[in-house]
Amino acid sequence: MYLLIILLPLFSSLTTGFYGRFLGFYGSSLISSLFMLVNFILSLLIFFEIGFNNYIIFIDLFSWIISNNFLIQWNFLFDKITSVMLVIVTFISFVVHIYSIDYMKFDPHFSRFMSFLSIFTFFMLILITAGNLLQLFLGWEGVGLVSYLLINFWFTRLSASKAGCKALILNRIGDLGLIASIIFLLVFLKTLDFNIIFSLTPLLSTFYLTYFSFSIHYLSIISFLLIIGAIGKSAQLGLHTWLPDAMEGPTPVSALLHAATMVTAGVFLIVRFSPLIEFSTNALNFLIVIGSLTAFFAAFTGIFQHDIKKIIAYSTCSQLGYMIFCCGLSCYNISLFHLFNHAFFKALLFLSAGSVIHAIKSEQDIRRMGSLVSFLPLTYIFMLIGSLTLIGFPFFSGFYSKDFILEIANLHRNTNLNFTFGFFACWLGTISTFFTSFYSFRLIYLIFINNNNSNKNTCSNIFESSNLVLFLLLLLTFISVFAGYLFKEFFIGLGVDTWNNLIFYSPQNNYFVEAEFLNLNLKWVPFLFTFFGFLLTTLLNLITTKFLKFINNYSFLFFINKKWYFDYFYNKFIVYPLLNFSYVFTYKNLDRGFIELIGPVGVILVLKKISKKLIYIQSGQLTHYIFLIVFVLVLLNNFLILFYVPIYLFIIFFILIFYI
Repeated sequence: MYLLIILLPLFSSLTTGFYGRFLGFYGSSLISSLFMLVNFILSLLIFFEIGFNNYIIFIDLFSWIISNNFLIQWNFLFDKITSVMLVIVTFISFVVHIYSIDYMKFDPHFSRFMSFLSIFTFFMLILITAGNLLQLFLGWEGVGLVSYLLINFWFTRLSASKAGCKALILNRIGDLGLIASIIFLLVFLKTLDFNIIFSLTPLLSTFYLTYFSFSIHYLSIISFLLIIGAIGKSAQLGLHTWLPDAMEGPTPVSALLHAATMVTAGVFLIVRFSPLIEFSTNALNFLIVIGSLTAFFAAFTGIFQHDIKKIIAYSTCSQLGYMIFCCGLSCYNISLFHLFNHAFFKALLFLSAGSVIHAIKSEQDIRRMGSLVSFLPLTYIFMLIGSLTLIGFPFFSGFYSKDFILEIANLHRNTNLNFTFGFFACWLGTISTFFTSFYSFRLIYLIFINNNNSNKNTCSNIFESSNLVLFLLLLLTFISVFAGYLFKEFFIGLGVDTWNNLIFYSPQNNYFVEAEFLNLNLKWVPFLFTFFGFLLTTLLNLITTKFLKFINNYSFLFFINKKWYFDYFYNKFIVYPLLNFSYVFTYKNLDRGFIELIGPVGVILVLKKISKKLIYIQSGQLTHYIFLIVFVLVLLNNFLILFYVPIYLFIIFFILIFYI
């Protein structure tokens, strides 16, 4: 059962990929959906056996790499962290597969699309079930590769091709950190197995690497390198620019990418390596800073975006920032809880957005929508509930995890141990709730409530999605509302032994008990900021003209609208200089210059010059030819006698034999 849950998506991908043209639309739909359904049922059984019965399953298949004094096995680790991720990945993947049957039914490459979705799921399952870091890295690189194939699925569009390349390259930058951490662990520990690494970590807590007069904490180096990998994969500030552009892929890809697979891999990596990262205070503080800045930046940028999918993409980036800085606060289980809730309501938002886009002829600019509540009432309800869950409205799923993260940040702010970073996380996270509420309700107003700005032809053909899609959205809505309440005790309940020996908390960073006794006024602060965001959105929506004049008069808002010029900075100071250097130096001087000059081009030029010189020797007179032949033979004879007598004798012997 444990191996089958990993292999089924691979079988599905190979079947629909190689035999899709023979299976057709219905065959590919049936096989891929059936395999994902079986996978989800198996994940529920694993979750029941491991999550509720406190088992840990370790499967050691065979040796992978054997070299001198280290051994890397092909093994799988199924613990509670893995079981939670299995439920998320398989359920969202199953829903996306079913949703794609309706959304992509007119695409001529439907079988290829379903194959890519299945292999995406397969590599994510390899990542979360890995028992060693190298096997995790295999799944890590696999989801990065398939994300390129899915983002670039409509490869005839230049924007999709550029977005796929951008995602691949920026993820490779982050992957360098993960590769470096693998090298460090191999050099010093001679192993990559999680069980051995985590058991040896306390012994290395006082180990330093000395370079000249500098001493660097060994575990801090490993932690920073792992965090760099997580920053690239989970689109944190600095390497986040690929995530909004990844919306060039089909909407089901966006839902799977943001809700369950690729962007959650970075958070999973940090949670998995909590027994190591927890020993580095600097790494924890770095997580707080980068996560808080990402949550604030993405939420602030999202309020000025106009593409419906990019707004939701920036909300993903912001929510991932909450998860990252929550890990920096040593609350890995709360981060995992928010990841669990986020998967469902983010899938709901993306698939609802896909329903809207599908209904209005692939239009994604929210400024060209409006009054859709009368055409798409069910989609409006689903998207409203998803938005309420996203902003952390009381008693929805997001409320139980997101508000608890801010409460923990408040506690860190009130302690002398971590005052600066706790203060930083608390207030940036709280302000981000204001912007989250602002862009969420702005989305609702411009799409469903305001006056319609589309043309007559579009309005005459607006329709609700099929019953299948509506059923999936209803299912996601139900889970988004109740998942937080139902699983709160499992993830963060006091006295629950869910994460014993799986997630390590430093004693001085454990504030779960104190969070229950936090001042009630402080607990109301995030909700008040959320409510103010709703009020401001409503107010500005009523005075739209004045608000637009306000935006036009202040250039700093244009600066925000351009995503803080991160893309401009990268292109101006990194990409273009590298391209110019590559063209002028490596291409023109090396490839087309030195290498070709000493290679084929140089040989051809030399032969041409020699042939031109030999032309002057061809005089046409027999006496000249006889003289030249005799002269060359004399020179050759003297040269061979002096230096190559054996060769000379061999030539004479060969000539004699041939003559005889």
